[in-house]
Amino acid sequence: MIFIIMGVCGSGKSTLGQMLSKELGSEFLEGDDFHSPANQKKMSDGNSLTESDRVPWFQGIRKAADQYLSNGETIVVSCSALSKSGRQILGTARKEVQLIFLYASEAILSERMYKRENHFMPASLLHSQMETLEEPEPGEAIAVSVDKSPSDVLKQILSILNSQYPC
Repeated sequence: MIFIIMGVCGSGKSTLGQMLSKELGSEFLEGDDFHSPANQKKMSDGNSLTESDRVPWFQGIRKAADQYLSNGETIVVSCSALSKSGRQILGTARKEVQLIFLYASEAILSERMYKRENHFMPASLLHSQMETLEEPEPGEAIAVSVDKSPSDVLKQILSILNSQYPC
């Protein structure tokens, strides 16, 4: 099974992805690690990525995640997956993939971004990500508000997953 934690910058994809992978006893893939140096530089310079900039990134994430799937392993992946076309490249419509959409108000996300350190994505790009976001349609993803603590959000995610994937 592949669990993709999606949302705009500052939504807690990495934090919650690591927490979820620990709970599931699975590996965690940090989606940001799949960005090319050119994409990282572009974002750190305050410039938004285009959809064509993102295509090789999505392809790299899918290839890595699919390798775990082909080995029968569960994997948790963080990836903004802002666009419908990006989610198609990631293969989120497959039954072996569960998309988890993290959301909050722009004000909450902005506050979080200004507090984080040592990240190439500047807070100034949050607004463009919010504009680019094509929210998943009903049934496409589990949608979870991240306006609470990460541990509370994780409990909510686990509760939903337990109801959808009973042991």
